[in-house]
Amino acid sequence: MTSNMESLDIRVVGGGVIGLTSAIALAEDGHRVRVLSRDAADDTTSAVAGGLCWPYRIQPYERAVEWSVRSFQVLAALAGRPEETGARMVTGTMTATAGGGRGASGKAGDGVEDGLAAWYDAVPGLRRARADELPEGHASGWRARTPLVDMPAHLRYLERRLTAAGGAVERREVTSLEEAGAAADVVVNCSGLGARALVPDPEVHPVQGQLVIVENPGIEEWYVSADAGATDTTYLLPQPYGLVLGGTAQENAWSREPDPAVAEAIVARCARRFPELARARVLAHKVGLRPARPAVRLTAERLSGGVPCLHNYGHGGGGVTVAWGCADEVLRMVRAVQEDRGPVRR
Repeated sequence: MTSNMESLDIRVVGGGVIGLTSAIALAEDGHRVRVLSRDAADDTTSAVAGGLCWPYRIQPYERAVEWSVRSFQVLAALAGRPEETGARMVTGTMTATAGGGRGASGKAGDGVEDGLAAWYDAVPGLRRARADELPEGHASGWRARTPLVDMPAHLRYLERRLTAAGGAVERREVTSLEEAGAAADVVVNCSGLGARALVPDPEVHPVQGQLVIVENPGIEEWYVSADAGATDTTYLLPQPYGLVLGGTAQENAWSREPDPAVAEAIVARCARRFPELARARVLAHKVGLRPARPAVRLTAERLSGGVPCLHNYGHGGGGVTVAWGCADEVLRMVRAVQEDRGPVRR
């Protein structure tokens, strides 16, 4: 939907999935948008993400579920063109541990009381898993068909879509938000982990995730067992480029170098669920740093020069899951800026 107000010059800092979706929402609304990113899309944290659309390690949880529902709708539509968009609809199982502990939702239990009611309603056909569909040691779980995104392919699609809407991506490092706003009407800060130094915001910190990509022996469904706050998780995500095995969630770990012992443990955990994986050929090892924060920062302020700055960072492990919902929020904030400014004069 295009706004009736005069368009603005907007600089979006950050070229990952959060920055690109925000930029697309603004460009498709008629604004002149330029994304400033030091890294190519394939080198961002987003490119390492497993790509499953499901709320995970992100706060505030109730709002994150609302954002996730919006992203589910967008990604499900894009899944009709998987080769172009990188999005597919894939069936899988999300488990909860025995004893009713906290599941991947981040809330206790596994019923509608756990804060996921809106998410459950948004996922067509979601149902409780039968006992014979659960691995040993798991008391309950869910069967669902959800978007699973090939992130490198999806990021390339997002860049093409931004360009088609009249936006552009500029490869350069941003040393300050004021610099980014020097020739802009609005700055949108989607710098992820970079916000720690750029804002600066000391609450931003990495949650390191290590993955192993193996040759897929024929597994077609995704599987996740990931308690909130757990350092070690178990998940399998079938992607066109291989089967993604995970994973880890190490708070405040900055290294991007794969640890061979951790990789071995990841494969062993996954092989307990699917024994054939113990013999699968390893294709790659990857490490990503999730840009975590106690809660997503999605707020507006004015920089020292008076330019409005909209912050959209701190999405932790839920970036692809909430990206489109957060992009809608950014668009609403930009429209509020337009209303406050009145006509733009040059």
